[in-house]
Amino acid sequence: MNEKPFSAACERNREPILAMLRDFFADRRHVLEVGSGTGQHAVHFAAALPRLIWQTSDHAENHPGIRAWLDEASLPNTPAPLILDVTGPWPNGPFDAVFSANTLHIMGWPEVEAFFAALPAATTIDAKLAIYGPFNIDGRYTSDSNAAFDASLKTRAPHRGIRDTAAVDALALAAGFNLIDDVAMPANNRLRLWQRSAR
Repeated sequence: MNEKPFSAACERNREPILAMLRDFFADRRHVLEVGSGTGQHAVHFAAALPRLIWQTSDHAENHPGIRAWLDEASLPNTPAPLILDVTGPWPNGPFDAVFSANTLHIMGWPEVEAFFAALPAATTIDAKLAIYGPFNIDGRYTSDSNAAFDASLKTRAPHRGIRDTAAVDALALAAGFNLIDDVAMPANNRLRLWQRSAR
């Protein structure tokens, strides 16, 4: 691949996300990024947090782009991307942290359920989970722009859509993850942070 894929949204949101991950992942060692997309987040976060092994993953068709970013950065803490469909087999790990950005509204709801259901087997008993993206609260959009975005998502693919915080929290809790924080981010997005606890 001669040209790396580029996401303007990744460039805009990487610093606000990193500011939160510095603290939240301060005691972590091995992060699985689910849905690495272009690979931009991975190289930015791995460079800024060199003590972490940042493991990228995505569908196979996105791997050439991810590899282009990883190869150019040539960081020691970014192993080759893993093939991951959330409804299929997950990597063994175990990972003590999971990160995902702008994925839940792209997945269908059964895939969102599969994502959370797979976490216990893939993570340590004290794992942390960070998910960035737009969310609805109490069934309502948090902005007009999110309402328009949700309409455009459903026009392109009816199974897509902005997820409600309560529904997502219920899945997280069923997987053993308790909500730690819900941080308002730029452009009407949120960074939601959970930690797994022993039952």
